[in-house]
Amino acid sequence: MGISILNEPVLILNVNFEPLHVCNTKRALSLVMAGKAEIVLNGRGMIHSATDAFELPSIIKLQYMVKRPRPRISLSKREILRRDNFTCQYCGRSGYHLTIDHVTPRHMGGRHSWTNLVAACSPCNRRKGGRTPDQANMQLLRAPGEPSASAYYRFGRHLDNREEWQPFIDGW
Repeated sequence: MGISILNEPVLILNVNFEPLHVCNTKRALSLVMAGKAEIVLNGRGMIHSATDAFELPSIIKLQYMVKRPRPRISLSKREILRRDNFTCQYCGRSGYHLTIDHVTPRHMGGRHSWTNLVAACSPCNRRKGGRTPDQANMQLLRAPGEPSASAYYRFGRHLDNREEWQPFIDGW
């Protein structure tokens, strides 16, 4: 056990069981010990101190309602690549060494927005240059848009290692 177990992800739920955030085990344990949260699911056993034993939570629920506006995904290179599934939107090549392309170039009035940015491999980005896809005779595989801030989009990458989160993420 030790330090690595304290950095494992824990899903934080609102009072109404809406998924809010993912924190590490150390933060989750401090919320539980402070009486601000309760353990919904213990997915990893126990951790022992010199005088006590504590459950290692996989999912915790806050004791109070957190009111917040509907979340939106921040516009960043990482999120553009994630939205496009790390795939070039011109040729379909997958990988992690992709660039970001402005569909309508900035010098032609293209904006830095979800609907104008796509993932592109370096050869396609160079081939397109400072032109529109029509001018470069290139087709987009999928029209760009803002991803939904659903719980599955925000927390789904953890489901490979945390299947027990599935019922709490579905439907949000």
